[in-house]
Amino acid sequence: MDAPDLTCYRTEDDPPELVPARAEREWMDLTDQRYAYRCIPLSIANASGWEIILPCALSATWTGGNLKSDIQIRALGDPAAVARRAVSHFGHGVLTFHTGYLFRTSPGWALWCRGAPNMLKHGIVALDGLVETDWLPFPFTMNWRFTRPGTVRFAQGEPFCFVTPVPHALYESIEPRIKTLSDDAELKAAYEKWTASRTDFNAGLARREPEAVKQGWQRHYVKGTGPAGEGAGFHLSRRKLKPPRA
Repeated sequence: MDAPDLTCYRTEDDPPELVPARAEREWMDLTDQRYAYRCIPLSIANASGWEIILPCALSATWTGGNLKSDIQIRALGDPAAVARRAVSHFGHGVLTFHTGYLFRTSPGWALWCRGAPNMLKHGIVALDGLVETDWLPFPFTMNWRFTRPGTVRFAQGEPFCFVTPVPHALYESIEPRIKTLSDDAELKAAYEKWTASRTDFNAGLARREPEAVKQGWQRHYVKGTGPAGEGAGFHLSRRKLKPPRA
């Protein structure tokens, strides 16, 4: 499969930094023995896109009203930088950020634009948007909505937008099919073998069996192998995307 184009046209002289997404999350770091990173789908999702980095710190306060004036933005640094980046444009508790870019993608590809996956912020949530960047001749804004009246803070250096190219034009051709496992004897056998292995392993942990305790957790997904040791056709345990180039 050929990689699609992702061209990032600057709409400002000095736009925010656009960087490959990081896999790490503070809350995952704080889990016991950092066990959250054992969930490879979490860390792969965290790194499956590019972050747009906030170049200035700010706070925003929402009164709970629907007017644009019901959100007050305060610079925690350079006021001019904040004024260029964040505005109250829509009302209804929506805080808007300008990305500083006009994105273009290959035909049939769009950008899924959202907050960084699995990165939580109390009091406000990022709104997702699927933007048809294969034809759009103007930029989009990144929007966050308050979940309650109050004040939130965005730190300099944190991502305020996360973009991932997706094959938008193919989605309508996908037709989910519901089947029973008995329709695929090989898959059913593999599933039953995994289930038995998982049950036995968890029982061994509960009994504090030395080998199970030493192993700690099963690593089938990390290794990209099934319960019988068979390998996957394509597997990642870590993702590192390319930085933008001129």
